[in-house]
Amino acid sequence: MKLVIFDMDGTLIDSQHDITVSINHVRAERYQLPPLTCSFVVEAINREERNLAELFYGTKLYEPHAKALFEAHYHEQCVQNSRLYEGINTLLEALVQEGYRLGVATNAPSVFAHRMLSHLGVAGHFCLIVGADMVERPKPDAQMLHLIFAQCGFDVDRHQAWMIGDNSKDMEAARQAGIKSVFATWGFSSEGRGDALCHHPLKLLELLS
Repeated sequence: MKLVIFDMDGTLIDSQHDITVSINHVRAERYQLPPLTCSFVVEAINREERNLAELFYGTKLYEPHAKALFEAHYHEQCVQNSRLYEGINTLLEALVQEGYRLGVATNAPSVFAHRMLSHLGVAGHFCLIVGADMVERPKPDAQMLHLIFAQCGFDVDRHQAWMIGDNSKDMEAARQAGIKSVFATWGFSSEGRGDALCHHPLKLLELLS
């Protein structure tokens, strides 16, 4: 068996505009703060050490009211502008045709992951889509990957697997799970480190072969 696990935001999907719109909605409605730029939001999300509540809302803790406000707004917003990166659909179809099993491990809530991937027509390619609400410890912990292993019948000693992502948390989750990592430079971050770097989705076919 060959298994490929993808991060979602910044790897499969360019969702930065919709994320920023919903963050700015909370900033305006809850905190009377001016809007942030997409570039700031993406850079903040990809920091290795960060407190997003503080960076986005100026609070030490992510307040329940702000969280509820964001999730209610993002449920509608998340399918307004998000798109698959160029080549992703072709890549997924080719991997499935060649017999790879596919999964998604995202630190986003699973309800958004299913909604976005279904809206973009690719949810059916994945044996399991795991969001942060489905585990006790999200990435960089490997718990999400282990759920996908179990669902797909993957054995780390007999089979091959790769984790594809745009964040150091993805690379660390792969390391903890004992599988190879590929840093995707086409997404939210153009620089990073993994077992391999990939600059375009269709180049991934060459790396995995």
